[in-house]
Amino acid sequence: MASTLTTNSRTLKAGTSWQDAWQRCLRVAPEAFRDDRVLNLWGSGWKADGRALPGTSPVDGSPIAGPPRLDRDTAHQAVRASLDQHRAWRHVPLEERRARVAATLDALTQHRELLALLLVWEIGKPWRLAQADVDRAIDGVRWYVDGIEPMLDGRAPLDGPVSNIASWNYPMSVLVHAMLVQALAGNAVIAKTPTDGGVACLTLACALAAGEGIPATLVSGSGGELSQALVRAPEIGCVSFVGGRDTGAAVATAVADLGKRHVLEQEGLNTWGIWNYSDWDALGAVIPKLFDYGKQRCTAYPRFVVQRQLFDDFLAAYLPAVRTLKVGHPLAVERPDDPYPQLDFGPVINAAKAKELRDQIAEAIARGAVPLHRAGEDEARFLPGQDTSAYVQPVTLLNPPPSSPLHHAEPFGPVDTIVLVDTEAELLAAMNASNGALVATLSTDDRSTFDRLAPQIRAFKTGHGKARSRGDRDELFGGFGASWRGAFVGGELLVRAVTQGPAGERLPGNFPDYHLMP
Repeated sequence: MASTLTTNSRTLKAGTSWQDAWQRCLRVAPEAFRDDRVLNLWGSGWKADGRALPGTSPVDGSPIAGPPRLDRDTAHQAVRASLDQHRAWRHVPLEERRARVAATLDALTQHRELLALLLVWEIGKPWRLAQADVDRAIDGVRWYVDGIEPMLDGRAPLDGPVSNIASWNYPMSVLVHAMLVQALAGNAVIAKTPTDGGVACLTLACALAAGEGIPATLVSGSGGELSQALVRAPEIGCVSFVGGRDTGAAVATAVADLGKRHVLEQEGLNTWGIWNYSDWDALGAVIPKLFDYGKQRCTAYPRFVVQRQLFDDFLAAYLPAVRTLKVGHPLAVERPDDPYPQLDFGPVINAAKAKELRDQIAEAIARGAVPLHRAGEDEARFLPGQDTSAYVQPVTLLNPPPSSPLHHAEPFGPVDTIVLVDTEAELLAAMNASNGALVATLSTDDRSTFDRLAPQIRAFKTGHGKARSRGDRDELFGGFGASWRGAFVGGELLVRAVTQGPAGERLPGNFPDYHLMP
């Protein structure tokens, strides 16, 4: 049964209901939206095929548009149609491709607020972060539009389209960004809508791109049903995947068997180490920022590894900071014309994920973890009587037991764990607990200590007292160990990953037969 909470007289900000957003979609892109469903885009047209599933907003449990799931045979037809588009698009002159991508960015900018509002309802992003997701996509692709010529010098599009399978948490700044850069480089692009959310936002973005002549395909369906077409089909020139290790491992096996170009970004337990450190004001200032979007991102830091003799100082900085976090309904205001609420995060992606996290927390405590902080639901901002079953308040646990998933895996929710260590060897072992990570940070006063320990931390990026991010524009991105498979991306490397270079070229990346850093 969904939980509810009676609050004061807060109301929904005027003009921000799901129906408001849906009616705007119908006006902006009537070809892609029907009265009660979104359509699939393939074969250069929007099609009312697939079985439309109901969707639920994590914000308040209300019904929203769900994905129109295709079957395997129709997905194969879509892939073959994309290959036809690819064979034509790869011969379109660069200046025309650039003009069409630039026009798409103008259209995305025009409808920036609608795209952000869809992200709020579909995946629960607070308004500030939803806008940032849209803006990062637009600004990031503009950087490529302005500087693409030298990146493509001596390179050619792939033999087939790029297939994109991405998680739900960053539909614009990760998925749409990648698709537009891939198209700019001369490839037709295919994307599968994430199962857990973002279908309407992606549909609107692809409608705007298709309206400017970008050869995009957008389909929905289960991973198991569509993987034969989107991963294994011979027409596919490259597979770009962002998601968890379990699904990523299956994709990695398939692309390795086929010798197919691939970019597979997978999860890792990103850690923040504290060793011989004293700048506690700086640490306290960054703690709330690390909870942005409830730590539902690939570069979140859910684990602190702390020198035992510094634990009291760490807690004195950490606990006051974590108690400032603001959580609640992303559109709940005191008066309809008030500005959007300033929140650190709203719900997690769905009620099932919230229950999973609560169960993991309870199990870890039952097996010996020490709860250091547990925020109460009465501190959150909700509408009167709204469904709150997808909300998880911030939790911090000390020493989760080795048997707990919170000990060795990324929780993908607002849960911090702390591990205490006494030696540098223990510090490194704890920071490398997940066989590779995307980012890490080591806070230490001594630069020579950082320079000595950082190369032993198995993360693609390691910050000295500062958080590292996926990055934009010319900043590279990848991972060590099981956190990444295939070509690294970012800057010129993203273009190199989806184009053909000189014969015998070895792309920087983590491949089955070699690992090459940029």
